[in-house]
Amino acid sequence: MTRRWALGLGIGAGAAVALTTTAPVQAAPASREPTWEQPLSANGWPILDHTTKYRVEGTDVEVSLAKGDTATILLYVARRFAYEIDMLRAGDLRGHTSDRRVGAPFESNHLSGTALAIRPLHYPLGADVKDTGMSETERIVVADILADCEGVVVWGGNLRPVKESHFHIDLKPGDTRLKRLAARIRGSNDTPGEGAGSIDAFAPARRRLAARFQ
Repeated sequence: MTRRWALGLGIGAGAAVALTTTAPVQAAPASREPTWEQPLSANGWPILDHTTKYRVEGTDVEVSLAKGDTATILLYVARRFAYEIDMLRAGDLRGHTSDRRVGAPFESNHLSGTALAIRPLHYPLGADVKDTGMSETERIVVADILADCEGVVVWGGNLRPVKESHFHIDLKPGDTRLKRLAARIRGSNDTPGEGAGSIDAFAPARRRLAARFQ
């Protein structure tokens, strides 16, 4: 457990005192579900009580995210997944949550609405990627998405413990790269023949670019 991890968690550990003369005083077992107690998520964004619900374009699926550039970028990730890997269905996405229980520090980013989990039941925290993870084809598309996001988005497949369903914003609020990327995404959405749904992640030039973000 790292120092940052320890500071971010509040793990309850009470003491149960026996009132009889025959039973010794014993400590209650520590909670097995660590909770994130900091006012900021692990990526430096403020914890939110409420967020905005968005529909992923081209699907019937909705997800709650922090409004603004963050939502624009994460919705783009979800849309490309739907178009290029598999169409999203009800229950496939997890965005903002107020549940402070986390299995890894990066899961706290859901509390600020700056993280997205795509099919977390298929690709859970700590899963063996060799047996239960994404296929090689799916990973090629994900690598292209990361390259398209210019390092603004981190994928849980590159984190430890691994969580291939997880994506989060890796910049702090106010970073100009967020606004620049979101503006480019919005521009491509408004331009026929560009943006999600028109990208060939397997084109040699895109494969070479994607290799820099793996």
